[in-house]
Amino acid sequence: MTLSRQHIPVLDVDATPLRVDELIGVLDRFVADGSTRTVLGHNLHSVTLFHAEPEFRALYERSDVVLIDGAPVLWLWSRARKASGRVMDYRLGSTDWLTDLGRVNGLERIAVIGASPMANARAVERLRSIVPEAQVSGMAGEGWNSVVEETALAWLDEIRPQLVLIGLGMPLQESVIHRHLESLPPAVYCAVGGAIEQIAGIQKLAPRWLGRIGLEWAWRLMLHPRRVAYRVFGEPWVLIGLLIRRRLQRHG
Repeated sequence: MTLSRQHIPVLDVDATPLRVDELIGVLDRFVADGSTRTVLGHNLHSVTLFHAEPEFRALYERSDVVLIDGAPVLWLWSRARKASGRVMDYRLGSTDWLTDLGRVNGLERIAVIGASPMANARAVERLRSIVPEAQVSGMAGEGWNSVVEETALAWLDEIRPQLVLIGLGMPLQESVIHRHLESLPPAVYCAVGGAIEQIAGIQKLAPRWLGRIGLEWAWRLMLHPRRVAYRVFGEPWVLIGLLIRRRLQRHG
């Protein structure tokens, strides 16, 4: 099954623009298919890494689904697609579709990797209530290192999940998927970032109306100023420089 990609001008990346119902339908087919699949998301941070890190870019280019997860990315995509009449009024972040996993047919085994032991355990319990017919297993990602990574790989091989939610933060989660994708047991591997803490109720979600007007970054900046400040005020300038360099290399 091949999903068509759409190019996002200015940012020079491709994405798979899907709404929640559409993504659930895709996951339905992926689970039924039983092969190895990947679901990622694009925001400005991922776009910066895409243009800066060859391995990160390689994973995105081969991924089955790259969701639009970021207001600026959505805005630039929408401007390019306005003539087609296809409009999306919100980005599709992980927390927008995780609560709908109960609608995925045949989903019986879910693995959750990442966050602190407490957050992971709470997320597992929440997912058990969302998908009551599924066996949901968790492994914390705190203090991630090569030993923990090898333990996680062996654990996945033992439990053989159909869906794996990896929330180790970007770009660590993408690096783990990229390095081990060929040897991992067949499943749908989803990079979900901080969504594990969010569905666990530990990290507060921004009001949806803030996301619709592109101000979710302000909410995150208020809650986590040290962690978010560089991404908000510094990283966009890095991205601009990378895009200019990429354009000059193409026309040089």
